[in-house]
Amino acid sequence: MSESEHSIQSKIQIELSKHGCTVFRANVGKMRTPDGRFFSTGLPSGFPDLSGFRWIDGKAFYIEVKNATGKPREDQIRFHHMLTSHNIIHGIARSVDDARMIINGGLVGYGFNDYEGGIA
Repeated sequence: MSESEHSIQSKIQIELSKHGCTVFRANVGKMRTPDGRFFSTGLPSGFPDLSGFRWIDGKAFYIEVKNATGKPREDQIRFHHMLTSHNIIHGIARSVDDARMIINGGLVGYGFNDYEGGIA
């Protein structure tokens, strides 16, 4: 059985925080208010799981966490295209090593190549 995305995400947050990065977890979702209306967290659709910046140069980064078999949704691919158009560090991390490689290497769009034509 593969490791859960939540577990991978937690490990990435801890490791990056130990190695010169500030990392924020995006809590997203919808809930029903007591009067029956739906409330959304307000982050854009497709916003990556983790975001932050490198202490060494203040460069921002975004990490979409997936397990071994996870695939990005269409809205996540659209967000990736927007980040790519601005040359912003981001990618899909399936492990702590992937996240470190994306951030330390300043990679733009790591892991999204297999999904460029849409959902695979």
